[in-house]
Amino acid sequence: MKFTDKAWSIFNQSINDYHKHDDVNRQIENPYSEEDLISHLLYKKNWIDTVQWHLEDIIRDPQIDPVEALSLKRWIDKSNQERTDMVEYVDSWFLQQYANVEVKSDATYNTESPAWAIDRFSILSLKVYHMKQEAERTDATPEHKAACQTKLDVLNQQHQDLSIAIEELLADFEAGKKYMKVYKQMKMYNDEDLNPVLYANKK
Repeated sequence: MKFTDKAWSIFNQSINDYHKHDDVNRQIENPYSEEDLISHLLYKKNWIDTVQWHLEDIIRDPQIDPVEALSLKRWIDKSNQERTDMVEYVDSWFLQQYANVEVKSDATYNTESPAWAIDRFSILSLKVYHMKQEAERTDATPEHKAACQTKLDVLNQQHQDLSIAIEELLADFEAGKKYMKVYKQMKMYNDEDLNPVLYANKK
């Protein structure tokens, strides 16, 4: 099975599992053990993305209580950090996979690491799921459903194109045509030593 087929299947499994309860407070029940590390990481990565997707919906309620909105904003900030951490864990897995590849002398960098491409793949799976829901809504107008189906067609094409691009990238790593160089994201807004507002409050 191609890596992208496996990842897409796991992402949709995570999305479907979440929507059995559709509750942002529900704790993850990862069906993959850490012995199958990449599957474990992919499922957890998408679960974080799925919960955050719904948090972003909730916080946009025009009637939301400001105190609740602030709490949600901090939750989303924390989720963004967890999402970044998961991407770095996935990249660590890829680094280990290609550790013994003989890199060609003319090998080049890529604009993004494999895991950041997988991150976009995970978000795309959520876009496809929710756009399909809109295209099939029984209470929506024909115009709304038609417009959403057009968007869904574009997303499905993007799924195909991104799958090909990721597979080609992984093939280049395996052949030594490209090599990984991963940079830690170093997010600053949650760091008490780097966010001026936070370290000012420590004085």
